[in-house]
Amino acid sequence: MSVRHAFAVRVASAAVVLLALLVGSSAALAASGSPRAGALHVTKECSQYQGQAGQFCTITSSNIPWIRAGMRVVYTDAANFGTTPPMLDTDVVLSAGHGSAAYGHVTLNIATAQGTVTFDGGTGAFATFHGSANVTVDAHGMWHWDGTYSFGSDD
Repeated sequence: MSVRHAFAVRVASAAVVLLALLVGSSAALAASGSPRAGALHVTKECSQYQGQAGQFCTITSSNIPWIRAGMRVVYTDAANFGTTPPMLDTDVVLSAGHGSAAYGHVTLNIATAQGTVTFDGGTGAFATFHGSANVTVDAHGMWHWDGTYSFGSDD
């Protein structure tokens, strides 16, 4: 066997072993069913939202790739300015387009600009999405969601 042929056989053997390790690791990870999960940090601007049903805010940044800048958060019910304190208590739809949306609920004390948002499933890429975050606004009028999220193993 020539040196060149022996080298080619070793390289091919190493490639087969590496491929087997990669396939085995991927299969083990998939079989483990461990969800994708972590911290959730989202910012949004609400220049298009004045408290009416069907209006929206626009995502400006997110630390997870499934929630992207430009996505809309649509509010299904109007804010209730007639209560003390004034409240926003409504379902929301995080619209990702292409048949993907996350379904959630927000409760916000309008007077203090603090509340919570939760997500429990959706369609498409968000079918097994779950999240919970505190809602706050900064001095520049940017709204923040800070909490946790997870995707189940069936997405």
